[in-house]
Amino acid sequence: MHGVSLALPENGTPSPPSAVSTPSSPPPSTPLPEQAASPARSVRVRDPYVVAVLLFCAYAALSICRYRQLRTMSWDLGIFEQVIRAYAQLRAPVADLKGPGVNILGDHFSPVTALLAPAYRLFPTPITLLVAQAALFALSAIPVTRVAARLLGRWPGLAIGVGYGLSWGVQRAVEFDFHEIAFAVPLIAFSLEALLTHRWRAALWWALPLVLVKEDLGLTAAAIALVVAVRARRTAPRIVPDALAVAALAVVAAVLTFAFVIPAFNSADTYDYWVKVDGGSGPLDGIDTKFRTLLWLLLPTTGLLALRSPLMLIALPTLGWRFLSSDDHYWGTDWHYSAVLMPIVTLALVDAAERARRGARPWLRSYARHLPAAVAGAALALTTSLPLSALAELDAYRVRPEVRAAERLLDRIPDDATVEANVGPISRLTSRCRVFWVGGTRGITPDYIALNNGRGWVGDPVAYAKRLHPRATYTVAGEAGGYLVLERVAKPRT
Repeated sequence: MHGVSLALPENGTPSPPSAVSTPSSPPPSTPLPEQAASPARSVRVRDPYVVAVLLFCAYAALSICRYRQLRTMSWDLGIFEQVIRAYAQLRAPVADLKGPGVNILGDHFSPVTALLAPAYRLFPTPITLLVAQAALFALSAIPVTRVAARLLGRWPGLAIGVGYGLSWGVQRAVEFDFHEIAFAVPLIAFSLEALLTHRWRAALWWALPLVLVKEDLGLTAAAIALVVAVRARRTAPRIVPDALAVAALAVVAAVLTFAFVIPAFNSADTYDYWVKVDGGSGPLDGIDTKFRTLLWLLLPTTGLLALRSPLMLIALPTLGWRFLSSDDHYWGTDWHYSAVLMPIVTLALVDAAERARRGARPWLRSYARHLPAAVAGAALALTTSLPLSALAELDAYRVRPEVRAAERLLDRIPDDATVEANVGPISRLTSRCRVFWVGGTRGITPDYIALNNGRGWVGDPVAYAKRLHPRATYTVAGEAGGYLVLERVAKPRT
């Protein structure tokens, strides 16, 4: 990385004594040995880890229960399993669900998922991905809780940690099976923790790997570096050139990824998602949905106080591509799209609250003092209508007989078979079969067709298979629990 000097002290040139006592740069508190070893301090140190462990248990339980009940939300879990399975077998990351032989690096640039390959090699099941995601999301609660406690006090810090861990954006992402952004959330959280504690260089190093998580996150890394440059310019001016260099590097990496890297792996030599991020009918298209999403981001999560922090600028790249897109799926509060924003808005709240509590306005000091408890209370109240509420119901832990029947039916498909499937069967087959999306085999005639036909949309199964593959003949191999499996009839040899 050009222009970055690793030999400088973390905070650059030390401030003169007169500057150390200013509100903008409070002196570090060095506890006495007896304070550092006190039981009370030990409990405070453990608080963030306790929060993270409890959140991990909740996230993992929700994900595993949904998987056991065949409640997979989309094909993404299957796609990522195909990719990570390929990495684990030291093959190119091909995702046949995107099309036969499609290299996923030509769709989204997320080489970071290769980090899960060793764990998947030991435990080749989609549950490995779900547990890993739960761990990554829970890990992000550690820096959030820790820096909130450091700046606001133990109990406000715990309230912020609970509010963050139960935030609707994280819960929706947990519900959405698995996605690569699970790696981005802790990276952003650790980076912003370092920023708020004036560990400028650590903030930059935590932000840089975002370019390997997803192509658009290079712009988020650049935004973090720019905020570091602005915040450090007075107390650590020697950090500013380093921060600007990191911002430039992140932007260049993003541009190269969009323009050259992804097209190099794409069979059409392009980036397929330009058609979605094209401005749509204009920024006012879907303005009601976009405004509602902004309210959800700022009101229950931060009480609007986060708007007083420059850390909110870091959210602009993600909000920008989402709201300028012509795809209305990006505008709302569903799916996983808001997860990367949760650590940003939460730590913007912490930053704004810490500043407000040192400010001159009594009403604002009082508001900032009581807001963490209000945020935690709002998160707990909203959880009754969010995914984690399912854990309070006994049905969440039961597997219905029709689900077991459907699993037995899918188990009859032999290993290494080629299968054409829709959402439902996918995640039960990608660990042992070559699976294609229904209607997306592109000339390949699969051995089996497995479908979730719970609503009877297929109609005549044999006729439906003939429409998919006119030159082949399929027969019904079995039906159970709303699932349907068809097997190709081999032509007799002549």
